[in-house]
Amino acid sequence: MAITLMNPTGLPRVDAYRQVSIATGSKLVFIAGQVAWDADGVTVGEGDLAAQVEQCYLNVATALAGAGAGFDDVAKLTVYVVDWNPGKMPLFLEGVARASAKLGVTPVPPGTLIGVAALDVPEHLVEVEAVAVID
Repeated sequence: MAITLMNPTGLPRVDAYRQVSIATGSKLVFIAGQVAWDADGVTVGEGDLAAQVEQCYLNVATALAGAGAGFDDVAKLTVYVVDWNPGKMPLFLEGVARASAKLGVTPVPPGTLIGVAALDVPEHLVEVEAVAVID
């Protein structure tokens, strides 16, 4: 495994992710922002943040698999959420939990959540991109 995740002493512990990712692999994998489209390009969970987060994470997993990687290889996630406010965190975490259950993993690499005004199409509420490192 090319990624080691950790929470260094002196930084707050955040359950949803680890503060630091140490990459030792030799190949970088950049996954484009994944939205809540199914394989046919149909939006999943219109108006449902948790359902869209779940689909985004499933799409990231599919993209990673296509590159010969998995969530254990992810060094960093960036999440964009339309009209973000802290009250949306439970729905966000629900979506991550549902995807985790389906994938059999708990994705906890360092992550950045960014509130945005809009995404590519009005029905998309979230977009998730990833950087992975593989040997």
